[in-house]
Amino acid sequence: MAEETIFSKIIRREIPADVLYQDELVTAFRDIAPAAPTHILIVPNVLIPTVNQVEAEHEAALGRMLTVAAKIAKQEGIAEDGYRLIINCNRHGGQEVYHIHLHLVGGRPLGPMLAN
Repeated sequence: MAEETIFSKIIRREIPADVLYQDELVTAFRDIAPAAPTHILIVPNVLIPTVNQVEAEHEAALGRMLTVAAKIAKQEGIAEDGYRLIINCNRHGGQEVYHIHLHLVGGRPLGPMLAN
């Protein structure tokens, strides 16, 4: 079984976070070190360390992550101008917390997706 992460504690409300959305499948909260004016993390409530561990049983939670992202983008006023959704996987992908999470970033032009 995967180790518990800081996100697990946020999901259980054991540590403070600016939670914007929570249901039985996912939790969304503001990033504590935002990379853009809007930077929200959306995580499944079940611990899945990386995309490499995703199974068919996780499809409902992963789909919910996307619908919640769209809902929050609209609430945050960034849906019309646009935003970026990012999932990093493992060290080379830039993953820092090994609990799958979707970054919702926007609120300004984000530039090219990758720097050369």
